[in-house]
Amino acid sequence: MTFSIRKATKKDMARVLELIVELAVYEKEPYAVKITVEDLIKNGFETPVQFTCFVAEHNDRIEGIALVYQRFSTWKGRVLHLEDLVVSQEMRGSGMGSALLKEVVKHGIETKVKRVSWEVLDWNSSAIAFYENKGAKILKDWYLVQLDEVAMQQYIANN
Repeated sequence: MTFSIRKATKKDMARVLELIVELAVYEKEPYAVKITVEDLIKNGFETPVQFTCFVAEHNDRIEGIALVYQRFSTWKGRVLHLEDLVVSQEMRGSGMGSALLKEVVKHGIETKVKRVSWEVLDWNSSAIAFYENKGAKILKDWYLVQLDEVAMQQYIANN
């Protein structure tokens, strides 16, 4: 199986969004994606650039993505957050996910971050096994905490 990895361009964002939606469906949240192609273009390619996206192509079609952005850790300094690593259903098991993760790690080294981090759903045993096989440490004693837009407004109103 041959494929290539490269940085995404504006023209790739429609397919990137399709893969983001495919991931949302897989993660049992088919209606959770609210961003648009225009949002991706604006936030990925206009100042200030909010993310970097790598794409994997096979037969001139994007079949995988890895979308990352920098964060700051009060313990470590600059870190790279892997928001999504998605490989189309048809290409899973091809090595594409490994190649995308390698590109993310190379990007982390090149940008001199102190770590690369991401989340994985506790029921996604194949992803957990994939990441553990790559040497990643799964922090099972930490919980992901979020306030969505409604909760943020409620918090401000009530506190």
